[in-house]
Order: sequence, then C-alpha cells, then structure tokens
Amino acid sequence: MYNETSQPVMPQINRPAPAFTAKTTHGEKSLTDYLGKWLVLFAHPSDFTPVCTTEYSAFANYEEQFKEVNTELLGLSIDSIHSHIAWTRSIKDNFGVEITFPIIADLNMKVANAYGMIQPGASDTAAVRATFVIDPEGVLRAMLYYPMTNGRSVEEVLRLVKSLQTSDEHGVATPEAWLPGQPVIVPPPHTSQDAEARQSEGYEYTDWYFCKKTLEC
Repeated sequence: MYNETSQPVMPQINRPAPAFTAKTTHGEKSLTDYLGKWLVLFAHPSDFTPVCTTEYSAFANYEEQFKEVNTELLGLSIDSIHSHIAWTRSIKDNFGVEITFPIIADLNMKVANAYGMIQPGASDTAAVRATFVIDPEGVLRAMLYYPMTNGRSVEEVLRLVKSLQTSDEHGVATPEAWLPGQPVIVPPPHTSQDAEARQSEGYEYTDWYFCKKTLEC
C-alpha cells in the first residue's frame, strides 16, 4: 500500500496488525489463524539467496524455542509456492536443516505492501528483511527492518518476544540486552509523593526514576 507520494504506508506499533489471507507452503493462512498465539512474521528478499538461507536455517533451529513461549513463525517473500518448496528442499539437502514453518507466496505483493515491506530505495519488487512481532490479540507489538545485504539475529527476535511477554505479564520494562532471570525495570512514579517514597519501597534503588527488581520464578 502506498500513499500519494509513493511512499510505503507503514503499520503502527500497538495497533491491530494488517489482516491478511495468503497462500503458503502449508496451505492458506490468515492472521486470524494465529489468534491466541504470538506470531513472528518475517520477510526475505528472495529464495535461493545466501543471506536468506542462513536466516531461514537459524529460524528453523530456534523454532522449538519459539514454540516453548507460545510463538509461531511465518515467512514471506515475493516468490511462488514452487520456488519456496524447491528452496526449502535445497536447504535440507545442502545444510541438513528442515524448514517446517509456512512461507507465504506473496506474488501480488499484497501482504508485503500492507506491512511496508517494499522499500523503493531498496527494490520495487523485493521485500526487505522486515520482522513483525504480533501478540495473541492480533496487535502489532514490534517491527525490525534490515537492509538486503545484512542478516538479522534470530536470537534477538526470540529475546524480544520473551521481553514483550515479560512486560505484559508483570507490568515492567526491560533494560538493554535483558535476558530472562535478570532484573527488570520498575515503572517510574508519577507524583512527587510517590517519588519521595520510592527509595523505601524495597527495590534496587539508583534514583527515584531508575529502580530495578528481580521477578519471582
């Protein structure tokens, strides 16, 4: 989808993710199929390309860890179903990695345009390395964009999902490079009275606006 100046219309964080129904290597899939689960929707520029091959191998290797945190994977590129099938078979034959998650065949670029995956500065016909984290209510919670030349970190995507889930469950924020088990950031107080009391509330106190705590297992 483009606006009058031919710029991609970007989806917005904390708004409903753009709805879609599309053909995939596992049959037709819709966004509604993933309600009740977290979804990582990720695009790659083209099948049979080396950087994309490393990324898909990594997503496959991490798939069970995503499932452990109620998260499904869904790939996308502007290639055909037959191309996807041939490419995933090649990955299995050459790298010993089986791709078991579905891949959207977005030949008409409908999904890619709805999610702002087509960046005219990069290509008018290939999706950049875009990653979207969608929560169980179908709300877009995070977006990551990488150029075509550089592969993304699948481990970071998994860390981000866990971080979002922790924030939702406990009403906290997470610091830079946070990992499960590490201290989290307590929301800062909103009144002078609460700020004055913050030091005596039992948190790991640095200043009234910066306090951490360790979550109970």
